[in-house]
Amino acid sequence: MKHKQIPKTLVEKMANLPWKEYPGHFGGALSKELAGPQTTGSARVDFRISHYAPAAYVGEHVHKVQEQVYYVLEGEGILTLDEDRHLMRPHDYVFVPPGVRHSFTNTGTAGLVFLVITTPASDEEEMR
Repeated sequence: MKHKQIPKTLVEKMANLPWKEYPGHFGGALSKELAGPQTTGSARVDFRISHYAPAAYVGEHVHKVQEQVYYVLEGEGILTLDEDRHLMRPHDYVFVPPGVRHSFTNTGTAGLVFLVITTPASDEEEMR
């Protein structure tokens, strides 16, 4: 039987959280989990800030049930959504529903910094 973790309130300084290169991310595609399963115990939301070095990327993938919002803060990159390619720059954002193949690559000369909100936190959770 899986133990259900109770979410906790969190007030934190981003500098205290480690940068991590998650599976499927390459070349310096780093993220910090600001609020999610590891930091708050949330099963409903995973909120991250990401910093991709030039040429870093997340490989093409598809989520079964997760929805995502990406919001670009700095830099530029190419976001693919199925067969379409979109140049993303500061203040551009995208909503990615489940079932859409997507990837994101820093095509600029400086860091690509963006926020990622994913719900539910796990792609294994059943839709209700």
